[in-house]
Amino acid sequence: MRRLWCLLALLPALVLGKPDLSQRIGPTLADTGSAYYRFEHFDLDSADGKRHYRVHLGIPKREAPPRGYPALYLLDGNAVLAALREEWLADVDQHGPPLLVMIGYASDLRFDSDARTYDFTPSPHPDVPLFEDDQRRRSAGGAEQFRALIESRIKPEVARLLPVDRERQGLWGHSYGGAFVLDTLFNTPRSFQRYVAVSPSLWWQSGLLLEVEKRLPGDADARLAILRGSEEARPRAASEMPSARAKAMAAVPAEAAREMAERLGGYPHLRVVYREFSGLGHGPMLSAAILPALRLFIEE
Repeated sequence: MRRLWCLLALLPALVLGKPDLSQRIGPTLADTGSAYYRFEHFDLDSADGKRHYRVHLGIPKREAPPRGYPALYLLDGNAVLAALREEWLADVDQHGPPLLVMIGYASDLRFDSDARTYDFTPSPHPDVPLFEDDQRRRSAGGAEQFRALIESRIKPEVARLLPVDRERQGLWGHSYGGAFVLDTLFNTPRSFQRYVAVSPSLWWQSGLLLEVEKRLPGDADARLAILRGSEEARPRAASEMPSARAKAMAAVPAEAAREMAERLGGYPHLRVVYREFSGLGHGPMLSAAILPALRLFIEE
């Protein structure tokens, strides 16, 4: 694993901060071209017609292995596509490059705040309407439905378009997306073989995932990386957050992610790594965690 983290030196310097949810995608490698990957996309809607997805495919130019491409599914696909760098793709090209399935939304923005809030967050009672907090009032708690959409519609469409190795699939997510990654591992651990939870929002619903964790069966067999910025442990002023969020955050220990990794590391068939990125806060972790995830994904 040491080689994995040494590659962080390739990343540009990053600063503390939150993601700019109003930032547009702008030109990407899909527009300028890559020597190692080609890009396509397809669109689909949620079952209720309220959310509109754009799935960007980063397809290796190398011929697929006999069993098909390994596939890495990345949430916040618009933001991931905008962050991709040619030097990262050049690196993985030498080691059996994965197919990149970047699940985003049909928008020119990097983030669709309303849609991702609903899709990525689990609910303690899936049949009861849930909102993000008292101020934003965004609908939340749709993780179970979103997981069903990935399994029943997105995965089959990807497999129809390209040869995929179903025994080498990974799921990556940041923030609420990181919470979704863990929720998927705990509820349906066989959906993927590799999981990368970046800066997971363990405070959601005052630590709901700490309870959902108990659903993970003892024979779960997967690789998991929990990645976090060292500056994320700094408490934010309560005035910067809705009161409900401040209360939820206060209910979860600052070291909850590390402690979770330690507990999960005790499972006999789970291979778990926990890593803090020195000097980074919550927002910059999205870009910082892409290359390590690619490297983790291709290493056996």
